Amino acid sequence: MFFDLARLRARGARPCLSWGAGEMLTYAGLADAAGQFGKLLPQDRQLIAVEAAADPEAIIAYLGALAAGHAVMPLPAGDAATAAKLEERFRPAASFRCLDGCWQLLAHSHAAAAIHPDLTLLLQTSGSTGHGRGVRLSAQALDSNALAIADYLEIQPKDRAALILPLHYSYGLSVLHSHLAAGASLWLAPGSVLDAGFADALEASGATSLAGVPHHFRLLESAGLTDALPGRIKTLTVAGGAMEPAQVSAWSARMQTRGGRFYMMYGQTEATARISYLPPELAQDNPGAAGRAIPGGRLLLRNAAGQEVTTAQGEGELIYRGPNVMMGYAESHADLTRGAELEELATGDLARRDANGLYHITGRLSRMSKIAGLRIGHDAIERALAAQGLEAAVWGDDSRISIAVCGPDTGVADLAARLTGVGQQHFTVLRRKSLPRRANGKIDYPALKAQSARRKPAKDVLAIYQAAFAPQSVGRNDSFASLGGDSLRHVELSLALDEALGGAPAGWEEMPIKDLEQSAPAPAASLPFDLAARVLAILAVVVAHQTFWPVFGGAAAMVILMGMSVAGFRWEALQSGDMRSFFKPVAAVLIPYYLILAAYAAAWEQVPWVSVFLAGNFALTIPETHLMLPYLYWFIEAYLQMTLLAALPFALPPVRRWLADQGAFRAGFCFLGSAVALRLGVPEVWNMGSRAQFTVPWVFYLFALGWCITAASTLAQRLLVLAAACVIMPMAAYLGGNWYGGWIKYMWLLALIAGLLFIPRLPVPRIAVRPLMRLAQAAFHIYLLHRFVPELLMPMAGMEGRSGLNDALAVFGGIALGLAAAALQRQLVQAWASTRSRRRISLAQA
Repeated sequence: MFFDLARLRARGARPCLSWGAGEMLTYAGLADAAGQFGKLLPQDRQLIAVEAAADPEAIIAYLGALAAGHAVMPLPAGDAATAAKLEERFRPAASFRCLDGCWQLLAHSHAAAAIHPDLTLLLQTSGSTGHGRGVRLSAQALDSNALAIADYLEIQPKDRAALILPLHYSYGLSVLHSHLAAGASLWLAPGSVLDAGFADALEASGATSLAGVPHHFRLLESAGLTDALPGRIKTLTVAGGAMEPAQVSAWSARMQTRGGRFYMMYGQTEATARISYLPPELAQDNPGAAGRAIPGGRLLLRNAAGQEVTTAQGEGELIYRGPNVMMGYAESHADLTRGAELEELATGDLARRDANGLYHITGRLSRMSKIAGLRIGHDAIERALAAQGLEAAVWGDDSRISIAVCGPDTGVADLAARLTGVGQQHFTVLRRKSLPRRANGKIDYPALKAQSARRKPAKDVLAIYQAAFAPQSVGRNDSFASLGGDSLRHVELSLALDEALGGAPAGWEEMPIKDLEQSAPAPAASLPFDLAARVLAILAVVVAHQTFWPVFGGAAAMVILMGMSVAGFRWEALQSGDMRSFFKPVAAVLIPYYLILAAYAAAWEQVPWVSVFLAGNFALTIPETHLMLPYLYWFIEAYLQMTLLAALPFALPPVRRWLADQGAFRAGFCFLGSAVALRLGVPEVWNMGSRAQFTVPWVFYLFALGWCITAASTLAQRLLVLAAACVIMPMAAYLGGNWYGGWIKYMWLLALIAGLLFIPRLPVPRIAVRPLMRLAQAAFHIYLLHRFVPELLMPMAGMEGRSGLNDALAVFGGIALGLAAAALQRQLVQAWASTRSRRRISLAQA
């Protein structure tokens, strides 16, 4: 047995577990510690619960309890509520849990459950509505599966696995078991593969293999770590759900290139983890296969009549036979006395066997979805929603779950996500007046599916994205975030999705287009607060430029929103050093800027060279010399200067790694501290008079505050940003001349910051949503063009001088001109995208 302490101790000083900053536990040390823990447990054979954290104390306790002859029930790490439910259902004699940072062995007051002599491990299925079924496993099942995995993976004592999977999960436990069986070692990874510094920590760990679910590999790809895996990593394994065949091929090819192996595996908790595997040499030709049975096991197919399917390519339910099949299920402590009840495992999956003897999963028999490695029962979700007073029907597959609900659908996706442990993007919520039912009173699921199939978005969401991101290639698996969206496109797509879907759903930026097309709209008429702020800011700019009204701070508010945009949409590019992606949105600002510059150069018959080099805001000259554009365009120049300034630290690899390790929020505060120092120090050594307000030292702290607003993800962080703003804004008002206009400006900005921090959406009348979003989408165009009306068009019509009528025409005319320019740009881009699409189709048909 892999938990035999004598066998473990015989391996002596060989490394077994490593963690932290190089800490190491040898096999002999592990055996001694496990033996000591076993002495703390009851003499009689009992069920012992162990919080299954990736921590040496938890592993010592787990092995110590097994070696002492007890059965173990792993508990999910850090989930006290679920642990309490499991303890109540199955009545362990004691629990070993980490409470307030300290590991404690807790004796229970309830009568301990009696257990069968063969019961060794009680795992929970990955059905995650809080009531997964218990799976009873024997020592023979555990050891045979560990040996089989070690056999086909060819695990050697020199190998070291990077353990990133939870240990209460059968896949994670199988990594531990198989490496202990082979005398290999394990590195206990401290966090997620997306954590800053993961690649460096993996390199330092000395790991030679990495096991994950498909989602882990998608995260590695999205983080750009596919080519950053250490050279020692020679084995990758994936299980816990279906991986796209294209991904299997890609990862297999990567590992072949580096002389390694990529194993696609299939299994279930009911088979102690592993049922089949796809040999690495077959992955390129069979990327969609679940493979062949593990050593010691056998796979077969059975049709609905109970007969074995022997014909090639015939389909049936996948049946597994082997020594690792479970003893049976357990719903409560009373079931723990039962012995083995199964000789084979009906997996519930439909499959076919190809001519080479490889099995391919084709679907599921039961009402069950497997998403992100979790098996999610549709009936269980319905019961959980019913407990909340909601009448609902649930169906779906391994990519998406649909929920039809009677009454308002507000919060249903969030509730389902919390119940199941997968993201809201995996749910489609459909509101129904009533649920269709059959004559026997049962829900008519085929009718519901047919109704949902007829539900189509008002417009083609893919076409909307293609128009917004033209000429970039866009597919249905792309999302706004993966395409590198920026603030201008964010506003544009928010508006387009509101028109297409009746409201952009929460979190749409991260949703693939294929999911967005089936999503439910926003539950109520509202506007994201940052879009409302953009509208107020541009209106304040236009009014302030034309009138003497005290509407100060519009441009400053836009600088704050600029910082929010950079932190929200370009942090990933910065921390990965992808400067091309980071600077890509700059083109959308530079092109119209230089078009306007060219128009002024033609009118003046002189090139405004200072503005050509984006330095017109530094008081090097005045517009009357025609060497710079009018003062209005300082904002564009400052935007580009601040973008460059934000990128500079990340251009230095050591600084970039340090800032990435700090995370977006701390990096933002680094910027904020530097920016405040600039605001306090530069005016003392470089006096530019009133034109200092147009320079980076004067406004960069506003950019940094916007960054911090976006990066603040907890209440404590948001309160910290607000506290900093409460100090900085009065300081800025005082340093800015200590006059009433300055105090109005900075107190309004303080209120804006509070709103951006604590008010996600602003309720507005439904009829006002789209006009306001149109204004927000055209804010940049309005800023560029609004002064053309009073300074060019109105004088041509003989309307000069200040009056109420002229001011109103200048303000509304400037807004209208910006709206018209934005509409013209949309039409041009859509026409271009349509032309490109037709060209691609004609080429494909040629």
